[in-house]
Amino acid sequence: MKAWIALVAPAVIVFALDQVAKSWIRANVALGEVLTPIEPLREVFGVTFSQNTGAAFSLLPQAGDLFLLIAIAMIIGIVVFHQRIAGEQSLARLALGLVLGGTCGNAFDRLTLGYVVDWFLVRIPNVIANVSNFADHAIVLGIGTLFLLSWRARPVKRAQPNDS
Repeated sequence: MKAWIALVAPAVIVFALDQVAKSWIRANVALGEVLTPIEPLREVFGVTFSQNTGAAFSLLPQAGDLFLLIAIAMIIGIVVFHQRIAGEQSLARLALGLVLGGTCGNAFDRLTLGYVVDWFLVRIPNVIANVSNFADHAIVLGIGTLFLLSWRARPVKRAQPNDS
């Protein structure tokens, strides 16, 4: 039971924060409007309202249904994978919870709105501009944590066949 709480609690928190932020954005910011809550950071950070039907960086905007199917497959995969985590690997379970919550948040948008609400605008002048949301950041943080955990894990020594 404790293992499931370690997965579900961060997922619920991420989902709730993500949906509250997106709801506020949709209610208070016009589509395409950019707010600058921290004036000295105006050139690198802003709050906007963007409707993303595609993937990251608005790639493949016509493939929203495909991304919804991928999200559903990820949700199922996370639940299955979580059951296979041995022992007290709390950080791995937390990381999976972040990915689960973020995936659910964006999938919920696709199901209810037909697009993902993005609002967190980050710019590197003359290089790139990206609009994302809490769900996206939770997914990246969770996957990054899982990558680091797997990278730091000691390799499993396999038994060598007996030559005799």
